[in-house]
Amino acid sequence: MPRVATLALLAASLVAAETDGRPALLRRPVLKPQPSSSLVAAAPQPSGTTSATACRARGGAVAVPQIPQTAALLIGAFGIFASFSLFAIRQEDVYKTAYGDAGEKFAFTFFALLVERGVNALTALLGVLTLGKSGLNIPHQDIFNSGVSQMLAMAASNEALRYVSYPTQVLGKSCKMVPVMAGGMVLGGKTYSLVEYLQVALITVGVCVFNFGGKKKKGGTADSPYGLALIGASLLMDAFTGGLQDKVKMRTKELNPLVQGPKRPSMHESMLWTNLSGFLIALLVAVLNGNLIKGAKFCMRHPACLNAIMIYSLASAVGQNFVYYTLTQFNPLVLTTVTTTRKIFSTLYSVFRNPDNSLSGMQWSGTLMVFAGLLGDIVRKVTSNAATKPLPPQPPPPPPPPPSSEDGGAAEGESSSETTEGAPAVA
Repeated sequence: MPRVATLALLAASLVAAETDGRPALLRRPVLKPQPSSSLVAAAPQPSGTTSATACRARGGAVAVPQIPQTAALLIGAFGIFASFSLFAIRQEDVYKTAYGDAGEKFAFTFFALLVERGVNALTALLGVLTLGKSGLNIPHQDIFNSGVSQMLAMAASNEALRYVSYPTQVLGKSCKMVPVMAGGMVLGGKTYSLVEYLQVALITVGVCVFNFGGKKKKGGTADSPYGLALIGASLLMDAFTGGLQDKVKMRTKELNPLVQGPKRPSMHESMLWTNLSGFLIALLVAVLNGNLIKGAKFCMRHPACLNAIMIYSLASAVGQNFVYYTLTQFNPLVLTTVTTTRKIFSTLYSVFRNPDNSLSGMQWSGTLMVFAGLLGDIVRKVTSNAATKPLPPQPPPPPPPPPSSEDGGAAEGESSSETTEGAPAVA
């Protein structure tokens, strides 16, 4: 049943990606014969039409029926929730399940990453073949570096699951704002507001309270310092990945100076090259450290483990499609809200699903502090966007009334201020 659900989500994600998978300005225009009569004018668009469908129609591409905003939000949110929740459940099963009579546990992270990156790359290749390329010159070297950094961040995060609980991993990764902010101050000379510093402090204190306020697990082990160090390494690689992704955007603009409109690879092009680079490095590391052979033998002994790896790999590929779909239909704030809510849901589900993940009162306090900081960041962005939102354009002032036939109008060169003195002012 999980396989059927995952395949259904994969098909739905490709259908959703069709709406925004190809940038309109980069599609080949459909040439239509122009009417010979100059008296025939194009039908005017409604004044409020700003949808992607209208933009594509102006670009000459075949128009796609526009999905209502409410339905689009439900599609994106459901896709992200379903795919990444399934991803979280199956990933936790891979690392926490004791397989067989001997109670073996999976310990071959780079084998799992090899499968996951490979499935993502094949899914992206399918998307490129189905939806087409962007037509841009792509900075493959920069995308390769970004993909390697992203894969190493995921390797550290996945390996940490062998030593810490899933809630600890999620809350630890929620501290991503800390290295990003530190890197921005040290490397980029950025400054932040007092509210942002307080949010980061609240999240950091919450994670510390969670980690040091834990109770002894019955039949389990406490979160190890090594696992927490791996989460820290993953956060550090996340900071590098953000900078490398910014460099990809900059290099893409430099390589395509004559292209009008957005200068970025399509979603599936970025997804293909990023995951392909991660796949190649994961393959190299898996060969060198023995994960490739040992992981394959482990999965042959325990097919349920390979089944879980394949399911969460497909869920990851599907989730990336829905993330892009939500981002193109709305804005990053909506996407952040959906993904943050999903993390809260997955954390709570893991706590109630696995008795070994039960939390003490102190840990619940730390959890609430972390999620309060994350939700506070969303509220801050909402209020900031509302404050900086530009005012709608105002209509031009009304023209002066025509000269009266009784007085012959104002003489040439004469001030006509009297004719508009009584007109209402336009704010």
